[in-house]
Amino acid sequence: MTEITILSGKGGTGKSSLSAALATQAAKLVVADCDVDASNLPIILQPKDYQEGKYVSGQKAVINPALCINCGQCLNYCRFDAVASINNRYQIVETACDGCQLCARVCPANAITMIEHDKSRWFIGEITNGKMVHAHLAAGEDNSGKLVNIVRDQARELASEIESQLILIDGPPGIGCPAISALTGTDKVVLVTEPTQSGIHDLKRVVELVRQFKIPAFVVINKYDINLPLSEELEEWCETIQLPIIGKLPFDKVVVDAMVHCQSITDWAPDSPISDEIRKIWNKLLYADQH
Repeated sequence: MTEITILSGKGGTGKSSLSAALATQAAKLVVADCDVDASNLPIILQPKDYQEGKYVSGQKAVINPALCINCGQCLNYCRFDAVASINNRYQIVETACDGCQLCARVCPANAITMIEHDKSRWFIGEITNGKMVHAHLAAGEDNSGKLVNIVRDQARELASEIESQLILIDGPPGIGCPAISALTGTDKVVLVTEPTQSGIHDLKRVVELVRQFKIPAFVVINKYDINLPLSEELEEWCETIQLPIIGKLPFDKVVVDAMVHCQSITDWAPDSPISDEIRKIWNKLLYADQH
């Protein structure tokens, strides 16, 4: 089984658009959207026949007003500004609570209890050429890296179930915990960048991260023609560090049209030059040397 992760050092590079287009090229695969904070790949691939599972990210404090003696100890001890006094009654600000349990321990009236926070969800659905799994991390919840692990575990189970040898992972932007969780243990990584100063800066950061894991990485320069001098600078830098560039995608209104109509580029305009280039990227990626 081959797992391919698509990452970008920053948001807005076109990573999800490329992921959706590449997902349409395989005969049978499992797609895992690991951007659990803002999953948008389902909007394009439109999975059907959903299964849903709960994800418990931790605990939150709850104050029982019938037991609360209004002493203010919870407010004094909380270091996350998660306790507020409203109408002379103390309440927990749910999105600020870190679940540390200190307020429950210092409450003299035992009016504070900890409850599991289970508003986050993961989903499984069917797409045209396989299965898809994605998730939604509820507002104010943390442990997104653990939720990414759940998405990936479900993807592996689905791949075995439908006898697919390929998992395509749309990773989150950046280099934080969710990106590390999406990256760990994969076979190949595609790094999507753009010819801007921030694009180059963040590509260098994510390359440093990927190379710590010793995973073969390949670069796609999106919208390469919006700044040709910076594109050349990107190519020269990649050549210097022996980082293969497997594709350069032009700025094309077709991409915007496809996005507006909630379709992948290759489905919306299969005969367009950019779709041809994406198919070339896919073939290079599949047969690229992993060693």
